[in-house]
Amino acid sequence: MFGNMMGKLQEAQEKMDEVKRKLDEIIVLGEAQGVKVALNANKVVTNVDIPQIILDDGQKEQIEDLLILAFNKGLEKAENVSQSEGASVMKEMLPN
Repeated sequence: MFGNMMGKLQEAQEKMDEVKRKLDEIIVLGEAQGVKVALNANKVVTNVDIPQIILDDGQKEQIEDLLILAFNKGLEKAENVSQSEGASVMKEMLPN
């Protein structure tokens, strides 16, 4: 019984590692008025794009606000993907 439980725990850990690797490859975008933030589904920022026109405008507070909006939208999408993938793995692991 104990050996079976350890095997199940190791299997679960391997599945979670697999999900983490998969989430590293899924990219989501958050965008606010042209400011774009790319994150992987593990919530790691991979890219930020600020249009030159916004930079030329030079309104620091506007840029900061747009970055916050874009990051939050991206994080929300990443969280949704992460939860979905985690639920899928858990469903596979549970008995009928």
